[in-house]
Amino acid sequence: MDLDRLPGLVLFAIGRTPVTLGGVVAGLAVIFVGFVVARLAGAGLRRLRGRARHGAAALYIVEKLVTYGVVLLALVAGLSTVGLNLSSLAVFAGAVGVGVGLGLQGIVKEFVSGLVLVFDRSLGVGDFVELEDGKRGVVQEVGPRAVRIRTNDNIDLMIPNSKFIEGPVVNWTLHGHTRRIHVPFSVGYGCDREKVRDVVLEAARSVPFTVPETETQKSQVWLTGFGDSGLNFELVVWPTLDAVKRPGAMHAAYTWAIAEALERAGIEIPFPQMDVRLRSLFGQEGEAARRALRLDEPEPAGEEPKPAPPTINDAADDLARPFADPEGDEGPIYPEPKAS
Repeated sequence: MDLDRLPGLVLFAIGRTPVTLGGVVAGLAVIFVGFVVARLAGAGLRRLRGRARHGAAALYIVEKLVTYGVVLLALVAGLSTVGLNLSSLAVFAGAVGVGVGLGLQGIVKEFVSGLVLVFDRSLGVGDFVELEDGKRGVVQEVGPRAVRIRTNDNIDLMIPNSKFIEGPVVNWTLHGHTRRIHVPFSVGYGCDREKVRDVVLEAARSVPFTVPETETQKSQVWLTGFGDSGLNFELVVWPTLDAVKRPGAMHAAYTWAIAEALERAGIEIPFPQMDVRLRSLFGQEGEAARRALRLDEPEPAGEEPKPAPPTINDAADDLARPFADPEGDEGPIYPEPKAS
């Protein structure tokens, strides 16, 4: 066979359009180059987005538009290079599209949902979200099929795009730079409520990721109820955005600080207890019963209690360190808070 005639070898024909071997090779080369260009452009925009301090959400939309647009243009150019007349394939493509749509309606549904999420500004890369089933993490990528979120245990979860369209989703960081949290705690009955308030507020303000108080964002201590063993309180506080994205460590840090402050102030932390009243004991009542139980004898004097040494709040120390991306190509997941 003459090699010079090999590129012009007709493989088959679609309608009146012959498809040659050279056209197929050239078309595949165009499509391959288009995919490479799309990948490089996406990687460049991704790095730019990782370094940008502002407009990361807009850059993410540009990244997706450029990537999808280059791939689509490459497919069209590749088919044109093969020699196919796209207008003549309209009826055939419509019939095939109906069949593909029925067979792959799940994939098409997720793809369309992904496009809605990209253009709908209610969800973006870097947001901390929580789904109805309790899954929560930082959005890393909105893909054509699923949203990739990373939990604070460094576990990547692939959630179908439609889950964010059809079901309720809590976006903890959609607006503003912080949110108010409630940390419950209890003290024993008979404790000075004003002292409890002052001690807990001082402990909350000493936590490094508590934002400075303003007229609209103040740390408070609320008395919320009367428990079986003590008074129930809540610390209402405003942490930084970095701490909000790690709620488990944040609550643990505040709880540790409250417990340490109450112990140092000598305020009782209650435990389940029950008062039992005996009307008679072996036929004896009142003082006779107390003497029989030896309740009137003075307790032996002991040494003065020593103040507890300072402890290490592991959760607060963990939140003080930036949580780096193990992939190493997008910088820290939680950037340091900016000075106002």
